[in-house]
Amino acid sequence: MKHAHTYITKADGEREVFNPAKLEHSLQLAGASSTARARVLAHVMSELSDGMMTEDIYRHAFEVLRKEASTPIAARYSVKRAVFSLGPSGFPFEQFFAEVLRAHGWRSRSNVTLRGRCASHEVDVLAEKGGKRVGIEAKFHNDPGGKTDIKDALYVFARYEDLKRAPTESSRVEEGWLVTNTRFTKNAIRYAQCSGMTLIGWDYPASHGLMALIQQGRVHPLTCLTTLSDGEKRRLLENKIVLCKSVTTRHLLDEYGVKPDRIPKVLEEAQQLCGI
Repeated sequence: MKHAHTYITKADGEREVFNPAKLEHSLQLAGASSTARARVLAHVMSELSDGMMTEDIYRHAFEVLRKEASTPIAARYSVKRAVFSLGPSGFPFEQFFAEVLRAHGWRSRSNVTLRGRCASHEVDVLAEKGGKRVGIEAKFHNDPGGKTDIKDALYVFARYEDLKRAPTESSRVEEGWLVTNTRFTKNAIRYAQCSGMTLIGWDYPASHGLMALIQQGRVHPLTCLTTLSDGEKRRLLENKIVLCKSVTTRHLLDEYGVKPDRIPKVLEEAQQLCGI
């Protein structure tokens, strides 16, 4: 069979044997029907070549879904790329992760300054739930192959040890988390496991990573919407509108420059994708 010996190149440069089951699983998670999945797989297999980038496989799959399946399925399938599109500054990612936590019952704020025992610290996200107070460092990568390394884990551990011993209760936290939109190096994971620090990556820990939190909380980023242009998305993000479900009214879209004749399609996609 063609895929049995065809190697593909991942974003970080690593090569692995193409596994159609992984692609089908991601399509199934997006809600694609068995017919749509079969069409995507047939198209990808016809284009597959040794050394093909995973990004190219995604692009082929997305185009088939957009043409042959419903728009919300294509948008759901594109959620990982949509999170990358929150960049390049990283600030929208912090706001987006605060929203993800809210969807899971946390009270959260982004960009908070806390005074530790030895120094003041800018905390990307401060979250509280069930009496627990957590400070979170959000490490955003524009490059899908970028990994968060042990130096970031060491930095986060040290600053939150300082905040754990803050002289005032209002600045004190119980835990420090490190969150990224990509993956962690083995060294970072080893250190976090040893030191008891929580890491959240795109698919780490298994079944409890960022992708799972997004899907379980139904908090798709605004950048999932295929009916908005890049410029329109950027204007909304700059005004701290980061969720698909925040796009609820004609007035809001009109305010940010979406042409009147396109607004109904945007609202329809937002409603179908986000269950508004």
